[in-house]
Amino acid sequence: MPTLPREQPEPSTVESHEARRMAESFGVDAQRYDQARPDYPAALVTRIVADAPGPDVLDVGCGTGIAARQFQAAGCTVLGVEPDARMADFARARGLRVEVATFAAWQAGDRRFDAVVAAQSWHWVDPLAGAAKAARVLRPGGRLAIFGHVYEPPSEVAEPFAAAYRRAVPASPLGGQPARRPLSLYRAGYAKLADKIRETGRFEDPEQWRFDWEQSYTRDQWLALLPTTGALTQLRPDQLAEVLDAVGGAIDSLGGLFTMRYTTLATTAVRTGSRPR
Repeated sequence: MPTLPREQPEPSTVESHEARRMAESFGVDAQRYDQARPDYPAALVTRIVADAPGPDVLDVGCGTGIAARQFQAAGCTVLGVEPDARMADFARARGLRVEVATFAAWQAGDRRFDAVVAAQSWHWVDPLAGAAKAARVLRPGGRLAIFGHVYEPPSEVAEPFAAAYRRAVPASPLGGQPARRPLSLYRAGYAKLADKIRETGRFEDPEQWRFDWEQSYTRDQWLALLPTTGALTQLRPDQLAEVLDAVGGAIDSLGGLFTMRYTTLATTAVRTGSRPR
């Protein structure tokens, strides 16, 4: 999907401004975001929790708390850090502890954690400085886990979306991207994150995890999710309507339902040092 934000660890000044605008746009409708966005694979959460030296989890860019609630359900004590106060308020209303700050500005004090996770949020963090800060707040043996979904619907849905987006927003650089991008591009982005983690010298060699799964979407369910992704949060109502009408028509032609084949990718590494006995 050409509207999802790209991994861009070294953006220009203009790109930084646009990235900030996009990041701040996700909180416009926090309830829609929380209801429409999918959970993360249970196997991913279980694997992180099982290997952690304790239950304390820091969720970087926790948003409305989708991943944080899954870690809570797995028995963890979770603290979220979220720069958007609207998203943070939504998460707090559902029982999460959240501090409003960017990860770069957030002050840990003497607090330490058994896992630092970032679900669909690390592309707003400087990858080297973020990994170094994660190492500082992790206990020895604690795990940094950066993960996210690959949102690439079938071509029958992706192609009409891309064409409508180009018509609605002809000047957008996102419109020049292909309707569907190969998984290898996403995997390359996560491999670059592993390189930055290695540069800190504070972690064991990073691992790459992959989880493949499927979810079926009705027309209404997919049209509820789309406005929560990337640049669609910034479109004018008429532009958004044009895109959603085209995608809705495409799903109607498939019988009103399609299956999304998701891949959830993770780059993860264990903080060096001896675990307490």
